[in-house]
Amino acid sequence: MKIKTITCHDVYNSGASLQAYALMKYLQNNGHEVEIIDYKPDYLSNHYKLSAVSNPKYEKNLILKIIYLALKLPQRILALRIKKKYDEFKDKYLNITKIRYSANEELKRNPPEADVYICGSDQIWNSRFKNGKDPAFYLDFAPKGKVRASYAASFATEDIENGLKEITKERIEKIDFIGVREISALNILEDLGIDKGIQVMDPIFLLDKKEWNNMTYEIDKKEKYIFVYDFDGNELIKEISMKIAKEHNLKIYTPYKCDYCDKVIKNMGPIDFISYINSAEFVISNSFHGTAFSIIFEKQFIVVNRKEAINTRMRDLLNILNINDRLIGKKYNFNNVIKKVDYKKANEHLKEKIKSSKDYLDRVVYSENQLGDLNEEKGIICN
Repeated sequence: MKIKTITCHDVYNSGASLQAYALMKYLQNNGHEVEIIDYKPDYLSNHYKLSAVSNPKYEKNLILKIIYLALKLPQRILALRIKKKYDEFKDKYLNITKIRYSANEELKRNPPEADVYICGSDQIWNSRFKNGKDPAFYLDFAPKGKVRASYAASFATEDIENGLKEITKERIEKIDFIGVREISALNILEDLGIDKGIQVMDPIFLLDKKEWNNMTYEIDKKEKYIFVYDFDGNELIKEISMKIAKEHNLKIYTPYKCDYCDKVIKNMGPIDFISYINSAEFVISNSFHGTAFSIIFEKQFIVVNRKEAINTRMRDLLNILNINDRLIGKKYNFNNVIKKVDYKKANEHLKEKIKSSKDYLDRVVYSENQLGDLNEEKGIICN
């Protein structure tokens, strides 16, 4: 089967890169011809430009612009080293279409050929971001008569703004098979009057632990460490990290600027990301994929909520596996923080959910001649 996927595959985020790879790789492992559509609209293409000026007042004044760029230059040169890691990952691991598209209209004029089109995973339907409003991520461009499906598409939030509900409903209803990543997304679909969705696992769970292990490298084990993956500079993460480090004689590693850490990992790319998680004694994060890979590698971990309203992703994942005690709030009990995760039970839940996710993909990719029977299929999809 010839399959094209579309997602935010090239946005210099480890989770985004790895989930794009995982869906592609799983489908390839099952004998399909798979390409990721190289879709890069302007709002996803402005990363790491040395000459970019975000404030209009600096753009209009040449002297101010020169001063602004001079001050930004050292930081941006360092950032380019990180970009190189992501570009290397993309070139080595992602099978991407030869044509790059920058707008949905370009895709509609010249759509890449496929039998099945899949949008997802990750926050492609997050209406707080521009990609959540972009018709391309709802497969608007896919030719009539072809199978359209979403896999683990995430709204990332509890609801959609009222002004966007009607257009979002209209776009999703045109998709033949609807697979969403969070349980909360099913509630959003229900609120939109859509009843044919199924909750599936993030693509990284489609590949087994051994396959991910083969992509990692071993971190120098002279020091045992906590891996802290904190987008927000969260004070609670700082407090808990320092307590665990002191209690268990561990160092603290992070890729972010940090005044309490023993090591700041420079130029971290996707392979570094999974390698540092895999070699850690403990993981503390407010990242969905930091949480997900901690589970895959069976690490002791906790999750702390983000400041942004996108915490449903982590909460729902933990609830699915019945380990929601890993989500820590301000009124935490330290004994619960250091309590070991029961992976025997968690993996039983995970195995069941992965099987249903793979079954869903089988229904999608082998449905090319069955679109007329979707009403019968609905009873299965809604389980």
